[in-house]
Amino acid sequence: MIETPCKVNLHLGIHHELDARGYHRVDSIMAPIALFDTVSVEDAAELSVSFSPALEVAPEKTGVWRAATLLAEALGREPRVRVSVTARIPERAGLGGSSADAGATLRALAARWGTDPLDERVVGVARRIGADVPFFLCPRTSLHIGAGDVLARELPGLEIPVALVMPASAGVSTKDAYAEFDRSGEDPASFEPMCAALESHDARSVAACLHNNLAPAARTLCAEVSEVEGWLSEQPGVMAAQVTGSGSCSFALCESESAARAIASFARAEHGWRAWATKTIGNAEKIC
Repeated sequence: MIETPCKVNLHLGIHHELDARGYHRVDSIMAPIALFDTVSVEDAAELSVSFSPALEVAPEKTGVWRAATLLAEALGREPRVRVSVTARIPERAGLGGSSADAGATLRALAARWGTDPLDERVVGVARRIGADVPFFLCPRTSLHIGAGDVLARELPGLEIPVALVMPASAGVSTKDAYAEFDRSGEDPASFEPMCAALESHDARSVAACLHNNLAPAARTLCAEVSEVEGWLSEQPGVMAAQVTGSGSCSFALCESESAARAIASFARAEHGWRAWATKTIGNAEKIC
């Protein structure tokens, strides 16, 4: 059994240029967040995948199914396993839930089949499934480049209280967010200031360097995203707030755990938004 965290993008820089696969060039600094899905793997006569609560899509259409079938093919194995996912990370939030589940499945199966989860064959499969999946093979604060799927630099992990808040309405489609970015998006800022802030081990410096040039697309597609992000940034005890990924979730880096709890409670009670009080994970050794 593996507990896999979700992520927030401390820096997300989308470039207009595309690679040979047709993917945008992406600079992404992700930090793992202590909101977890659980993935377990057992022996079975044939591959089966289940989610609790159940998804609207068939199991065969999920990243978990692809992870099992593609890794078995890459390693010359038969995927005679039952993969069960207990999902707590919300979908269509920009928190990487489906990527986390696929990455955790790859980690579990690699270990089961006697292979290092960071073996190039496993990483290759992760990249085929989705841009964020390689991060979840060992979810620690790090810079990913390429299409956001190539580890470029490991960075110090800081433990910072976080409030996650998202609208109760439907989330934002990543595909739609990228289409909107293609119409109106601006070039990204450099990721180097965020790298320097993390290396300084100073939470306020990290807060001052938050960047996401895909956030305007999310705000355009869902007006509540802008409302949540703006509200978060004005709450007591918040150092800075930002949309994560393509939304619809925003996160606030908070001065204290009590501030994060108060914000999450107020967001649920007064606005009907979905909200969690949690933290970034500083010690990745506990989850890798």
